[in-house]
Amino acid sequence: HKVTQYKAGKASLYAQGKRRYDRKQAGFGGQTKPVFHKKAKTTKKVVIRLECVECKYRSQKCLKRCKHFELGGDKKRKGR
Repeated sequence: HKVTQYKAGKASLYAQGKRRYDRKQAGFGGQTKPVFHKKAKTTKKVVIRLECVECKYRSQKCLKRCKHFELGGDKKRKGR
């Protein structure tokens, strides 16, 4: 497999929710939907994307939460 870290794509301007939100926000009347402030988590779950070299089949594997994640970093050696 070819292994990469999953990253969310750019949000589309034409998705149904975004179209509805923009329509509602237009004009006077201020913010119409709640804006979320009470963020409790400091990390996100790491998602690994596996792509088969032969058939290009892609599957995703969810890992645990961590603050720092590195793909294929240097191996930790004893006594260095």
